Amino acid sequence: MAHKKGVGSSKNGRDSKPKMRGVKVYGGQTVTAGSILVRQCGTRIHAGSNVGMGGDFTLFAKIDGKVQYTTHGKSKKMVSVLPA
Repeated sequence: MAHKKGVGSSKNGRDSKPKMRGVKVYGGQTVTAGSILVRQCGTRIHAGSNVGMGGDFTLFAKIDGKVQYTTHGKSKKMVSVLPA
């Protein structure tokens, strides 16, 4: 004789909310100070000049200016904000 209820749907129903990650501002676009540039897991893109990094690896602009993406070496990507 079974001692567990036949539960199917009550064990389901758990799902995480979407995190809306990705590049928010592309190269050549102008931004204001505090604007989010990239939301990411880990440092896929590194912070360059005039760019800060939050505790969840979010990159944001420290000054008003134009966004520039560059590569360093074979795999390292970096984003900077150039003054207008």
